[in-house]
Amino acid sequence: MAQSICAKFLETTEREPNNIAMLYLKKGEWLELTWNSYLETVERVACGLHHLGLRTGDRVAILANTRPEWAFLDIAILGLGCVTVPIYQNSTAEDVQFILENSQSKFLVVDNTLIATRLAQAIAQAKNVEKTFVLDPPKPGTEESGLISFEHLVNLGIAELTRNPRLYKQSALKVDAEDVATILYTSGTTGRPKGVVLLHSCIMSEIAEAFPLLGVTSRDRSLTFLPFAHILGRVEIWGHAFIGFQMAFAESIERLRENLVTAKPTIMIAVPRVFEKIYNSVIAQSEISPIRKKVFNWAISVGRRISQYKVEKQPVPVDVAIKYQAAKRLVFDKLIEKLGGKLRFAVCGGAPLNREVAEFFHAAGLLILEGYGLTETTAAVFVNTPFDYRFGTVGKPIGDVKIQIAADGEILIKSKKVMREYYHDPESTAATLQDGWFHTGDIGVLTDGYLAITDRKKDLIKTAGGKYVAPQRLEGFLKLNPYVSQAHIHGDQRKYIVALLTLNPQPIRDFADSRDLSYKDFDSLTQHPQIRELLRKAVAEANASLASFETIKNFAIVPNDFTVESGELTPSLKVKRKVVDQNYKDMIDNLYGVDTGKM
Repeated sequence: MAQSICAKFLETTEREPNNIAMLYLKKGEWLELTWNSYLETVERVACGLHHLGLRTGDRVAILANTRPEWAFLDIAILGLGCVTVPIYQNSTAEDVQFILENSQSKFLVVDNTLIATRLAQAIAQAKNVEKTFVLDPPKPGTEESGLISFEHLVNLGIAELTRNPRLYKQSALKVDAEDVATILYTSGTTGRPKGVVLLHSCIMSEIAEAFPLLGVTSRDRSLTFLPFAHILGRVEIWGHAFIGFQMAFAESIERLRENLVTAKPTIMIAVPRVFEKIYNSVIAQSEISPIRKKVFNWAISVGRRISQYKVEKQPVPVDVAIKYQAAKRLVFDKLIEKLGGKLRFAVCGGAPLNREVAEFFHAAGLLILEGYGLTETTAAVFVNTPFDYRFGTVGKPIGDVKIQIAADGEILIKSKKVMREYYHDPESTAATLQDGWFHTGDIGVLTDGYLAITDRKKDLIKTAGGKYVAPQRLEGFLKLNPYVSQAHIHGDQRKYIVALLTLNPQPIRDFADSRDLSYKDFDSLTQHPQIRELLRKAVAEANASLASFETIKNFAIVPNDFTVESGELTPSLKVKRKVVDQNYKDMIDNLYGVDTGKM
């Protein structure tokens, strides 16, 4: 068996030479790339990098959007026996400089000259960076900037290939399973990024066990949109190279809905926020009229019955099957068509998925398979599968994964998928890897072999009364409301729990227009008494499912949504608690210091 993902990539290209490997949009049209053409581009990129001085063990940092060139570069770099160092697009100049220096990156790749200019000082101060590449053609007038265009890199590779046509293939086959493949710096919610060192053996263990378990084949097509600096996005590249399924590139996460319709993927890898937004949009649309709401609720009730029969692996009664066909025609088929119409299932990770959202999609005809893993475990170590799933859990351990639940509830993992170390950080490594067990920092419960994640160990809130509250659970309840976009729970060492809520603009506007509310703009609408009453009801609904000590006693509406760009969300769309606490300190303090708006 191939020892590395780049060697496996060569096997795939040999097996599927004329089949479609990639699809990407250009001027509104999907263009196709065969595996043969894919290999040809990878070889040219690899030879171009070698021509410019890249040698075994060197690091190449990539700070770029999700695009085909990212995949070309990654497979080329790994095949040269070098190390890929992804950097998140929203990283500060300070973090970029730290990552470049800490990883000792020799080359840096960015999207365009604008980004290169913005980071010029950070790049200059990282003395180890010898060359900077731009994927987009350089703007006129910047030819003398010293930046190397992707096109020029490829042209250098073409010339090098004529001199050494076997360079890439020979190098890729020499890569050893215990060689370092990549250093991924955790986005984290606090502190300086830590470099997670993953070996080729980590990648191969993950890909060889996870994708076949899910039933993914070379006839499948994914629509990729997650950042490749995130382990879940990166695993999609590697799984595609290993299995040989087609990978279509979305234009952006903002254009995801339009791209789903035209790309028609059969599988999708996503984070919970994607499904939550679709769920909230569907719920809001169903409430436009009483008749529409009645039909929708009837369809969902039928769908949930079908879902239950499937979960319990029981035959569906004929009368229920007939009703379900009607529900499909009236409601579900429209939703599935908006997702491209061909999805066999979706894989969800990166954060907890609310059980109600998963059950809703299953009732509509789409199975969302929730999994669990971290950057440090090369993504999934637990996953639900198409033939073995339980909603509200992240499934069972895959492959060689062993698990222990510590006395305090923390999940401990042992597997080949676990990282070697945090790069140049022996203290953090020693604290996390103990006696061969990786301490995840997550709290979980095992039932019948299925793992349920209850919260992050460091995120647990301890109230002034000494009670522990799991904020993610409360936030999940709140985000089920179609009018709520994001929720942030606060209450550590405080006398009670409070929440900051951001609004879903379109459902809020639809609500306002249906009731002829008078408002100037969206900012003024967020302060409207009827909108506040709408949110008060959302909080009351969430509280109905909570114990008295964890109920939300007060809330505030934040006029703007939390975003990755503002630094309030991680790239996997999880709330950075300390950042939000700091940014809205006065608002939070006010919730504890005044009686206005108390629940």
